Amino acid sequence: MKFFIDTANLDQIREAQDLGVLDGVTTNPSLMAKEGISGDEKVINHYKAICEIVDGDVSAEVIATDYENMIKEGEALAALDDKIVVKVPMIKDGIKAIKYFSKKGIKTNCTLVFSAGQALLAAKAGATYVSPFIGRLDDISVDGLGLIEEIRLIYDNYGFTTQILAASVRNSSHILGCAKIGADVMTGPLSAILALLKHPLTDSGLATFLADHAKAAGK
Repeated sequence: MKFFIDTANLDQIREAQDLGVLDGVTTNPSLMAKEGISGDEKVINHYKAICEIVDGDVSAEVIATDYENMIKEGEALAALDDKIVVKVPMIKDGIKAIKYFSKKGIKTNCTLVFSAGQALLAAKAGATYVSPFIGRLDDISVDGLGLIEEIRLIYDNYGFTTQILAASVRNSSHILGCAKIGADVMTGPLSAILALLKHPLTDSGLATFLADHAKAAGK
């Protein structure tokens, strides 16, 4: 399973990259705003900076919600770097845009997916990635991981090559759940990735080893 980090914070992206397990980055307008990035030129330069840090795909979201402007924005984003994946919302014009981009060889990420039917449409249109938001479903007492399982079954039934990118991942349990089900990618905060490192027996075991070493060295 690929690990993407869901942020526009360059320091966090560098830390994840330095860890050696980062496969890509996802961003959205909310994450850009959180970092104080606004205005077309600043946003474009920020995407370029992210692409300089990471080796894998970088999802960059269009702002437009109509077909013509999605195409215009998406082509401009794709021209920035070969790593750019054009992130398109799950709406009617979004599906049309994904089909267009697919024919042009431009990678896409269909975002704001909350049902298996939406994921099926995205795959039919040729999306590179589909992003079901599991954390937001959990927030309304719907089983987010269950949706990943449904999509996995449908895609496997028909050999769709669209990758399931589990989004809105909140914690390490989400990550492990996605891995068990067979999600192709997960994207979440750095904190969720780092939480996989932690176990109390690891901490206590290391403390014991170091204490024993110190005693032996003092003899």
